Amino acid sequence: MANKNGETIEAAIHLSLQGKGGVGKSLVASILTQYFRARGGDVNAVDTDPVNHTLAQYQQLDVQCLELLRDGGVDQRGFDVLMERLLTESGTFVVDSGAATFIPLWFYMLENNVLDSLRSAGRRLVVHSVVTGGQALADTLSGFNQVAQTSQDRNVVVWLNEYFGLVKQDGVAFAEMAAYKKNEAKVLGTVTIVKRNHDTFGRDIEDMIARKMTFDEALRSGEFSIMAKQRLKIVRDGLFEQLDALDLGGPQKKLVAPAPPQGKTALAS
Repeated sequence: MANKNGETIEAAIHLSLQGKGGVGKSLVASILTQYFRARGGDVNAVDTDPVNHTLAQYQQLDVQCLELLRDGGVDQRGFDVLMERLLTESGTFVVDSGAATFIPLWFYMLENNVLDSLRSAGRRLVVHSVVTGGQALADTLSGFNQVAQTSQDRNVVVWLNEYFGLVKQDGVAFAEMAAYKKNEAKVLGTVTIVKRNHDTFGRDIEDMIARKMTFDEALRSGEFSIMAKQRLKIVRDGLFEQLDALDLGGPQKKLVAPAPPQGKTALAS
């Protein structure tokens, strides 16, 4: 498969998956979509969240909505439609699953041997799981553990979101937690999101997110000051550099061996 520059790339599906709502999962999906587009990729963004459709609110990302739940239950036909797209259409996929579809979608994929089907079709699945500090730490660690324990591959990227507090358990950082050590073989790498000074970086980022603007939109907008744009650019570049350092498939400027959790990039949830 080739991108618009004629470069041969690996077909990849990036699934933002976490059972806890409000932890930055849709934000991660939006960042991934922006990242792959910035790297020259043909990206298909899909929002399957039955409650908020947060990703679809980013108009510049041309997100398609797909309902996976109907009348209070799982819509098997909707799942089949999604899998059909993932198996047959070209380009990189970024799928925002929604907290309500976390368990149904993941276990549908496991029960139907979807991972084997994707592999046979030359498509690679990368799962992005958010782990956040604060009160949601235990819930998000549980979500990460569920995915990592049931995955057969080293394909989980953990996003450490410190917006609600440091990602520490009894003073222990994520890299030293039992959940990470038990699943280390399944972790492809980490991206750390750190909340910085609220009066500068924090306010700029929160304003951009509230407007559902991409980094590029904000940088071109007359609604942000010169220094606000400079701060947004610093945040964007820092996130993209962390993603560059991971073997994610698709068009990337560089690929290096993943490092243990340590990098930090400022961003509000």
